Amino acid sequence: MRFNFRMILHILGLLILINGAFMLISLIVSIIFNDGAFVGFLISGCVSFALGAVIWFATRKHEPTISKREGFLVVTLGWLALSLTGCLPYLFTGTLPVFAQAFFETVSGYTTTGSTVITDLTQVPESILFWRSLTQWIGGMGIIVLTIAILPILGIGGMELFSAESPGPSAEKLHPRIKEAAKRLWLIYVSFTTLEAILLKLAGMDLFEAICHSMATMSTGGFSTQNESVAAYSPAIQYIITFFMFMAGINFTLTYFALNGKIRRVWKNEEFRSLLASIVVITILTTLGIMGSGGINTESSFRDALFQTVSIITTTGFVTADYTSWTPFLTFLFFILMFVGASSGSTSGAMKQVRFIVVIKNGLLELKRQLHPSAIIPVRFNQRAVGPKTTYNILAFFLLYITVFVIGGAVLSLFQGVDMLSAIGASAASVGNIGPGIGKVGPTDNFAWIPDGGKVFLTALMLIGRLELFTVLILFTPAFWRTI
Repeated sequence: MRFNFRMILHILGLLILINGAFMLISLIVSIIFNDGAFVGFLISGCVSFALGAVIWFATRKHEPTISKREGFLVVTLGWLALSLTGCLPYLFTGTLPVFAQAFFETVSGYTTTGSTVITDLTQVPESILFWRSLTQWIGGMGIIVLTIAILPILGIGGMELFSAESPGPSAEKLHPRIKEAAKRLWLIYVSFTTLEAILLKLAGMDLFEAICHSMATMSTGGFSTQNESVAAYSPAIQYIITFFMFMAGINFTLTYFALNGKIRRVWKNEEFRSLLASIVVITILTTLGIMGSGGINTESSFRDALFQTVSIITTTGFVTADYTSWTPFLTFLFFILMFVGASSGSTSGAMKQVRFIVVIKNGLLELKRQLHPSAIIPVRFNQRAVGPKTTYNILAFFLLYITVFVIGGAVLSLFQGVDMLSAIGASAASVGNIGPGIGKVGPTDNFAWIPDGGKVFLTALMLIGRLELFTVLILFTPAFWRTI
């Protein structure tokens, strides 16, 4: 079977065209603030819009079918196309004139990682700050559609576990069901973003910053308009952002059920209960740890503990305090938290709660199987038996994830000036799409000091982690390209 490259290019052309249209929105922001980035955004938008239109129009006569193999290719190339064209505003406005820096910032945006190479946000044009948040918002919605509507069909990393629950497509009805799911998800996503922006404005945040932070929150991206991140704002604003980070970390399918009055169905979901329990337990431990190490008062200790716990577990990456300065135990705890993630079908990164649940249950059942080797004891998730194929898929995902993290840390340590702790922190933060890590890439630092070669390597880790590993790594296997 040969690849339907005309169909693949047609989709890529459409994505680039849409990307150009979004740049023109940032152009309006530049006009409003008169920030001097008008020409750069005009050129970037026109180039992207024209390139996308040419590719889309030239491939309009295509076979309207897409196979599973082509699905893998479209997903990976789609994110690359968005990132390559998305870095044009940074280059043409002179904000980040070096390609490696511009590409890093762009990939960090679309993958909703939130790592940055910009050292002083106060010197950046407002339209660029808006574009940073917008790239995360676009990427966040793309991930929602991807994980709920597409990855279950491709069988990626156990994503089919919740495919029966989600409004995604079946293999036989791919196109109409994706459209149906996308409409529902877009409505929820846009509504929550708008609601948060309104609440942030009412709490005292500037309207422009409220919009930027709401986009970065719902995408679990973490790009802020302030060098101090959310620490620059009031406790009320921090609590509002904490709530919406939590909402963004919930499976959007469950949110859809909740909005339709099916609350019991939400509470019966194991992954939701696991996420909630994780946040509660870690927040309590962190609050006690902060107060034990000299926390100012109970409320501020609790607020910082809750905010940072939700921020890291949902892989948002906003910061109100330096968790690496608390205690060694809490630093280690938050480092482990970087691998966990929130719910599948959300905008969060890392491994996701569902995979940890299945792996832990399988491990415990393996002890029983050792005592009763003839017994057939299936792993159950949400009171349903999980098939061996899905369990093996999740175990393979775990192995690959840890392998990519270890290799990432090892390779980064080879670059001049990168110490081992920072290499490990940068690798974990990039593969998990967290943003801040540990070492010299901690919550009060950035990635500007890492050599350009290291930045490019980190963008690869971000893409691999964001696209659930298999989607990208399978492209490097000879079997994928072999003609059937």
